[in-house]
Amino acid sequence: QVQLVESGGGLVQAGGSLRLSCAASGLTFSSYSMGWFRQAPGKEREFVAAIIRRSGRTHYADSVKGRFTISTDNAKITVYLQMISLKPEDTAIYYCAARLSDYVSDDSAYWGQGTQVTVSS
Repeated sequence: QVQLVESGGGLVQAGGSLRLSCAASGLTFSSYSMGWFRQAPGKEREFVAAIIRRSGRTHYADSVKGRFTISTDNAKITVYLQMISLKPEDTAIYYCAARLSDYVSDDSAYWGQGTQVTVSS
């Protein structure tokens, strides 16, 4: 059974930093592309970042480029999202996703339960 468990969310002031973690189990980590999505109140879920299986290439939404970094620790079967220079508009529930393909999309097969990130101004 595949499980994705996010952690690391919280309340931070604008300009601050947070690191989100997504611990995966029940899957062959190297076979999956991993991504982060977020959903703000009253808005649709949107793509944030992805790291592609095998190649390790990363992709970012324009709104987070230069501020967020996605990475993996294969030994810990964990994907991270390091967030710096946080803005109030980054406030959302952040979800981890896994897809057995060379890309990550909103119809990814597996999702975590989400972790709340709140950035105060």
